[in-house]
Amino acid sequence: MRDDHTERHSSYGLENHGLTNLNDVYWNLTTPQLYEQAIKNNEGHLSESGPLVVRTGHHTGRSANDKFVVEEDTTKDDIWWGKVNRPYPEDKFDALHKKMMAYLESQDVYVQDCFAGAAETHRLPIRVITQYAWHSLFARNMFIQATPEEEANHVPEFTVINAPRFHATPEEDGTNSETFIIVNFKKRLVLIGGTGYAGETKKSIFSVMNYLLPKKSVMSMHCSANIGSDGNTAIFFGLSGTGKTTLSADASRTLIGDDEHGWDENGVFNFEGGCYAKLINLSAEAEPEIYETTRRFGTVLENVAMDASTRQVDLFDASFTENTRGSYPTCFIPNASETGIGGHPKNVVFLSADAFGVLPPISKLTRDQAMYHFLSGYTAKVAGTERGVTEPQPNFSACYGAPFMPLHPEAYATLLGQKLDGHEVDAWLINTGWTGGPYGVGSRMKIAYTRAMVNAVLDGTLKDVETVTEPFFGLQVPVSCPNVPDEVLNPRNTWPNPEEYDAQAKKLAGMFAENFKKFADRASPAVLAAGPKLDN
Repeated sequence: MRDDHTERHSSYGLENHGLTNLNDVYWNLTTPQLYEQAIKNNEGHLSESGPLVVRTGHHTGRSANDKFVVEEDTTKDDIWWGKVNRPYPEDKFDALHKKMMAYLESQDVYVQDCFAGAAETHRLPIRVITQYAWHSLFARNMFIQATPEEEANHVPEFTVINAPRFHATPEEDGTNSETFIIVNFKKRLVLIGGTGYAGETKKSIFSVMNYLLPKKSVMSMHCSANIGSDGNTAIFFGLSGTGKTTLSADASRTLIGDDEHGWDENGVFNFEGGCYAKLINLSAEAEPEIYETTRRFGTVLENVAMDASTRQVDLFDASFTENTRGSYPTCFIPNASETGIGGHPKNVVFLSADAFGVLPPISKLTRDQAMYHFLSGYTAKVAGTERGVTEPQPNFSACYGAPFMPLHPEAYATLLGQKLDGHEVDAWLINTGWTGGPYGVGSRMKIAYTRAMVNAVLDGTLKDVETVTEPFFGLQVPVSCPNVPDEVLNPRNTWPNPEEYDAQAKKLAGMFAENFKKFADRASPAVLAAGPKLDN
């Protein structure tokens, strides 16, 4: 006999979202209840050490080409239309919504009423309605849980309906495939179908926050954040796989969050209540805090290999995907912040996994260089993060998060410039990618070295250190850093053939310049001049 949990039933019913004639509706189930449901439904398996192990099907990463924004009169002039924000007709959305709701009739659904945004003044009440119990557990992990009292009166300002087994008909529905992720800002509704990858729910709400908050002069950021014992906050920008989660989960600092934050007049606040960490090749020695979460009840392990007999997981097995993931509440990190809130940062770090092996492992940026690199958002797509990406590829993603930015990048860059100017923030560029050669020739930068560089930034050791100017990008590179060999700091010295390094550096500098042409009409002359030096 199931527990209805009627005392946690919101008075704002599902009929408000077009859902009627459902079978059982499971409202705000707890983690143990969702485990039971997921296992009963054959959605996942209990591992030897406690996490729930699930498979996401043939979608093991985001489906970037299947994401749309409804083009409607209230927001169409605000959206940065293009490859990232593809327009989708209102009438097609209404028809697809109707079909999807008809499909869900007589089926069970799971509801989680929760919030996005730790700062109460910017908190967004959301509702996540899912076809899978484990997706409901994912939402419970990733967002900020409501109290029982809040649940009873919860009225969502944005709703996600996620039905992986419902597929679009491209010829009829106007989608690119059977998979779709469609945001409708006017109806405050997200529809997701045809994919079991839970990250689509998380990133849809992130996109929503990235639309709403800048209109309130609050900067929304694809970054991790933590606080030192001295109270100083640091933020780490970067795309998936560049080290945001790893570098922010530092035992000596308090974790605010690992992926999505806002920066308002009071400081930094987490959007989420959980973490979504990449797990491939994770070890207890290199990343002990995150490793321990993979052995806890309540964690969801996505596409992690598990022995069918012993139920032991293998974090080094990439047979399903390189993009293995763990979803867990932030409180699973021992030194996590209870509030998800920090002060104004003293340091902003841009993380890049440079597949060319060209960028210095660390460099200090001027204010204009910070703006240039923020708009450029250079890194490498890491294998498995998106469908079809099987090895790292050079990638420019504005604001280190273009796939989730509905507004023009200049809107976010303007807010960053205001924050840097207003709070005397130091900016740094750290390459967590390759050294000694490009991908396939060189090696990935050692985590121990990167941590040492980050520590030197945060404790002030590098604030006034002697630097040399790197010739191709004009970056200021420290000549020394504690616990890092001096030769590692100059990437040219790590290559067997320095002339080959020069050729690669010129090639990458040219790619930067070509990519930045799309911002030339909006960027200031000082920011334009902060780019690579192409005459070398």
